[in-house]
Amino acid sequence: MTDDDDQTLGITESKEHSTGEWYAEVVQKAELASYAPMGGFIVTRPRGYAIWERLQDHLDGWFKDTGVQNAYFPLFIPESYLEREADVVEGFDPEVAWVTHGGYDELEERLAVRPTSESIITPFIAEWVRSHRDLPMRLNQWCSVVRWEATETKPFFRTKEFLWQEGHTAHATEDSAWDETMTRLDQYERLYEDVMALPALKGRKPPHDKFPGAHTTTSIETLMPDGKSVQAATSHYLGTSFAEAFDITYADEDEVERTAHTTSWGISWRAMGALIMTHSDDQGLILPPTLAPQQVVIVPIWQEENKDDVVEYAADVAAELDEHDVRVHLDDRENRNPGFKYNEWELKGVPLRIEVGPNEVEDDELTLVHRPDGENVVEDREGVVDTVGEHLDTVYAKLYARAEENLEGEIREADSREEILGTIGQHGGYVKAGWCGDEACEDPIKEAIGADIVMVPLDRDEEPIHDDCAICGEDAQETAYFAKSY
Repeated sequence: MTDDDDQTLGITESKEHSTGEWYAEVVQKAELASYAPMGGFIVTRPRGYAIWERLQDHLDGWFKDTGVQNAYFPLFIPESYLEREADVVEGFDPEVAWVTHGGYDELEERLAVRPTSESIITPFIAEWVRSHRDLPMRLNQWCSVVRWEATETKPFFRTKEFLWQEGHTAHATEDSAWDETMTRLDQYERLYEDVMALPALKGRKPPHDKFPGAHTTTSIETLMPDGKSVQAATSHYLGTSFAEAFDITYADEDEVERTAHTTSWGISWRAMGALIMTHSDDQGLILPPTLAPQQVVIVPIWQEENKDDVVEYAADVAAELDEHDVRVHLDDRENRNPGFKYNEWELKGVPLRIEVGPNEVEDDELTLVHRPDGENVVEDREGVVDTVGEHLDTVYAKLYARAEENLEGEIREADSREEILGTIGQHGGYVKAGWCGDEACEDPIKEAIGADIVMVPLDRDEEPIHDDCAICGEDAQETAYFAKSY
């Protein structure tokens, strides 16, 4: 590391006052990603990809525990396949990247770079399903997709190419397919709450914002510190529209041919954007212990006369933690002072720091420092594995509590257009209001402040919060959650 690196190591932007610039700086200086030479693309660095892998590992295990098998389908989708579900074409057409040539030769049929894979996966499900005994069929793939966004891009939140998983299932009945939709939504909620330390709201998308061709789109929404919402994951009950378009039929027990019900569901690395944005601060990245590439960093502090004893003591602690699968790093570099190391590992988001100096060696103790708030605790060296586990749990609880407090304080009510505009304009967050169900009543809010309806309640029979639509005054059909969003 050069002297210039010393000058640029820390975060110079403010999360509160220049959120976008601060976020971009954290992503780059915490070594999560770099900007690619093509606008709208990023290079995911090893530290960033390690976080994605841990998210992936949690979900992949839960999927497999509930009958899902992984597969992989081609990156390119023939135009004729895409057009077989007209709503998909209409919904994604402005964002589709097309391949027209292979080498010097023009292709007989354009190939779409997958914006989503229903149109390539569903025909094969149709081929593989013959009988009710083949159902339910549950497939998932981990891959990248391309959507040629015209809007401003932001690493992980919105890029032209992004990583995700997409699950696709076929079922004999509507009830089975709906249960599948809810199972995946619950697993996404579990990921946010139990792995990412982010409280989440579950709901449905309004009809005008559901996935093209879907019967119902359900989603997880989570709130960022700047008051904007993130669509954190989606799970779609597709009904029979895709099955009809691609002829997914099966012979039932009574030998009658029936049409299957299908679902699709996915989460992208937008989850990482939400994680970074919510937990991090002006010192840099903050990660929950569940996802941090290094959960613990040990910093030995010595003078020449006690160096060997201090480093040996620290190394013994590191070895014991490592033996018990704690992701630990011993920073015994000689060309960096302890203060520099503290700042560097705080910038990179390590949840727990252990400081070891001559006093700790003499007293058979350790000094533990929590990344989120700098809390400093002296503990006995004996039982270090259990002690570190307890402190990592405490760090997670602190992160969750802070995010939960932010969410709970940012859900407000309004009963008029002016109140919706004023509340979001002043506070951000979610504003609940009665809604008649007409998309046109969203337009005045969207045009005035760029907010829209991000969610309505999962329960279609839930009584609206107010009797009248806050925009037009007609009878309210349900409660709408208005918010600005990423």
